[in-house]
Amino acid sequence: MAAAWLHDIGYAPALQTTGFHPLDGALYLHARQWPMAVAALVAHHSGAAEVAAVRGLVGAVAGFPPPALAVGDALTYADQTVGPDGDSVTFAERLADMLRRHGPDSANAIAHARREPVLRAAVNRVDRRLAALGQPSYS
Repeated sequence: MAAAWLHDIGYAPALQTTGFHPLDGALYLHARQWPMAVAALVAHHSGAAEVAAVRGLVGAVAGFPPPALAVGDALTYADQTVGPDGDSVTFAERLADMLRRHGPDSANAIAHARREPVLRAAVNRVDRRLAALGQPSYS
């Protein structure tokens, strides 16, 4: 729950050290002795490793252990089914918005071919878990 609230904290200008919000947020939380599980979720949320590769930050992100698959999927699902204004969106709408906001030359756009399947797989796993519980999909 804490990582869901804090996953984009690295966008705060005062926290930016690398310019990569998942890593900046994780570094900030780690420096303030938040549990490693929370910092690691922030560092790895929503396919961050794929974007980190484009930015040359793989080693820095790798300093945070990858989260358990189901927990990482849950955070990714939440992040990929809510738009920047807090409204529910489909996964396709979220991807299109992200690419539009960050621009065609951004690290997100460059990593998109590798990142999109990672995000889609997480969303699909959560959809299957929700269906098994008789719950609706939000993607």
